Formats: sequence, C-alpha cells, structure tokens
Amino acid sequence: MTMCTTPPAPPAPPPAVPPPLKARVASGLRGVALDTRPLAHPVFRRLLIGQGAAYVGTMVTAVTLPVQVYALTRSSLAVGLTGLAGLVPLVVFGLYGGAIADRFDRRTLYLTSAFLTWAVTLALLFQAVAGLRSVPLILALVAVQAGAFAVSSAARGAIIPRIVPAPLIPAANTLYFTVGNVGQVAGPLVAGVLISLPNGYCWAYGADAVLFSVLLYSAVRLPPVRPTGPGPRTGGLRSVLAGLRFIAAAPVLWMSFAVDIAAMTLAMPAALFPAAAQLRFGGGVGLLYSAIAIGSVVAGLFSGWIGRVRRQGRALAVAVSAWAAAIALAGTVHHLLAAVLLLAAAGAADLVSAVYRETILQTSAPDAMRGRLQGVFTVVVAGGPRLGDLRAGAMASAAGLGVAWTGSALLCMCVVIVGAPLVRPFWHYTVAPAQPSPPTGRDGAHQP
Repeated sequence: MTMCTTPPAPPAPPPAVPPPLKARVASGLRGVALDTRPLAHPVFRRLLIGQGAAYVGTMVTAVTLPVQVYALTRSSLAVGLTGLAGLVPLVVFGLYGGAIADRFDRRTLYLTSAFLTWAVTLALLFQAVAGLRSVPLILALVAVQAGAFAVSSAARGAIIPRIVPAPLIPAANTLYFTVGNVGQVAGPLVAGVLISLPNGYCWAYGADAVLFSVLLYSAVRLPPVRPTGPGPRTGGLRSVLAGLRFIAAAPVLWMSFAVDIAAMTLAMPAALFPAAAQLRFGGGVGLLYSAIAIGSVVAGLFSGWIGRVRRQGRALAVAVSAWAAAIALAGTVHHLLAAVLLLAAAGAADLVSAVYRETILQTSAPDAMRGRLQGVFTVVVAGGPRLGDLRAGAMASAAGLGVAWTGSALLCMCVVIVGAPLVRPFWHYTVAPAQPSPPTGRDGAHQP
C-alpha cells in the first residue's frame, strides 16, 4: 500500500526589508534632480554647448548696451528705447523667419542668421573701439541683431523636437533654459568686471564675439533638418496668417502666449536696473541683472518634477503669478541682497513657466507648422521684454521707480489670476501620456 503524503509547504518568503535610508534619499533626489537624458544625443549636446557659450556672450552685450546708453544719455527712457528699437524687426522677422523654417532646411536658416548676429556683435565692438558715442547707431545695430535673433530662434525651436525623442522634449527644454540661465548669471557678472576696465565696452563686446563663435561651430555640425509634411508653398504673408489662424483656434496656445506677454510687459524690471543700482542700492548693477537667472539655475537643478506635471496650463498660470508676486516685492526693498533674493525667487518661477510654454507649443503643433508657431513664440518671448523695457522706462520717467517696478507687477498678477481660469481649455489643459520615441533618421534627426 502506498502512503499519500502531503508535500511540505514552501518556506515563507522573508519579510520585505525596506531599502536603506541612503538608497531612499538617492532615489528621491533622482526624482527631482535635473533630467540629463537628452545629453545622450550628440546633436542636441553640441547645440546645447554652443548655445551655452553664446548665452554668456549675449548677456555680456545685453548688460553693456543699456549701461553704455545710460552713460551717454543719463535717461532710463533712452535705455527703454533700446528695447523698442528691436521690437519691429523682432516681430517681422520672427513671423517671416518661422514661415521660411517650414519651407527650407532649418539648419541652413539657423546657421545664416547666427552669422549675421555675430557680424552685428563685431560692429558693436567697432563703434566702441572707434569711440563713436552714437546712440542712433547703437539702436540701429540693436534692430539688425533683433531681426537675426528672431530668425535663428524660430529655426532652433523647430529643430529641437527633431533631434530628441518626443518623451524627452520637456527635459531638453529644461536643459536648454537652465544652460541659458547659467549664461544669464555669468554674463552680467563678466560684464560688470569688463565694463569697469579701461575701454571696458570694447572688452565686453569683444568677449561676446569670441564666445559666439562656439555657437557657429555647433551650427555647422548640425545635420540637415528639413521640414516634413505639407508645409507652406511660399514663405510669405499667407503662410504667416495660416500659423496665426492655427493659434487663434487653439485657446491653450494663445493663452500661454497671453500670460507670457503679461509677465514680460507688466512685470519685467530690467530697464530699471541701471537707475535702481545708482539711486537706490549704490551699485550692484551686474548682480541685479544676474539675480533672476540665478534663481532659474537653482530651479533647473531641481527640475526633475516638471515633466511629471500633467496639468500644464494651470501650472503655467501659477508660475507666472509667483513670478509677478516676487518681482513686486523686490521693488519695495532698499537693500541690495534682499532685492537679489526676491529676484532670484522670481527667476525660479520663470524657469518653470518657460519650460511649460515651450513644451506646450512644441507638442501641440505638427512638424509642418512648428517653424511658424515658433516664430510667433519668439516674437512673444523676446518682444515682451522689449515692450516691458519701454513700459518700465516711460513709467519711471513719469511716475517714479516704485510705481514702474512694483505697481505694474501687481497689475500683472491680478491679470493672470483673474484671466487664466476664464479660459477653460487652458485652465484644464492636461498633457497626454508619453508616447514611444519615434525612429531616428539617417541624418541624426528624429522623424515625426
């Protein structure tokens, strides 16, 4: 007789042991740290390095120009006019350059406009070396440079979604803005040192020319990035209007532009920095120009959470409101360190809002339309601060520094808090889950 025996029960699994505290902390830090995965793509990495170097030089010039104009005129209004001088070229060439970027190789367009920007920097260097002391000449060069910048920005913004996989676009934009903000920190500090030297304007413009050459190298190394899909047959007014109609039919897009216009025109105090440094703080103009970017860099280093936020419209509105509140507070203090800390807080909010604006645009538009929409984005993002410079300079001349700085920023905050929830598609906009990465073409660009 065979005895039936019950097999022994398998041993119970050991109790789950939580990971060590050090491992949990490391995992948490990875969740909030800057996402560097786009750097694994060589084309994006070269573009980022070139942009990083160019940003330092560009900010050296961005500080030197208003300081030179203020030294020649002793007028905040004249400083504000440097923003107005570039506004019309920025609008015209931003829109038209975007249309061209949807017809031709975006690499060629980017490279050509970058060379023109570099040539203008050399012209600024020449006027400083020659001691021409001509404000009209400086304004004319600002206008040409603004047009070239608008075209290059439209082309570059349309290139990024083609050289990194779609799920990494928010991380790529965060890296891009963080590197730009590093330049905005370093550039004004370098400018402050160079301007204080004998013939300081010459040293400053010369440094910009040298640093911008790194961007030219990275542009030369880009692969061809030709538009895909049924792009415009011409690069003229009809294609520009088609892009504007696309935006007008998308509340999420036009509202994202509207809140940025409010932030830059009503709450950007940059044109007031030379006067504030001299009249209120007794110096520190370079630190004031760097403060916003310092906050953006710090925010970028802990930006891993940005890509996981799905309600991006609401997050954008909150970030812009926080920007305006911090700017308003900065305009009420009379101690340089307090102003710098508050401006840095505003910069942290600005980094968040910039990433969401760019990501919403790049992921909402078909590739055949990206150039035109990026052109509009360039007009808004770069034109807004120029209008803000004019607004700030005019208000300071008419009503004083405090009203031009704090009063206008409070108005911006009220506009965003009231207006954003009224546009329901924007307020409730939720980003779709990430899709699998598209294949990579032979030219090194990701196919849409």
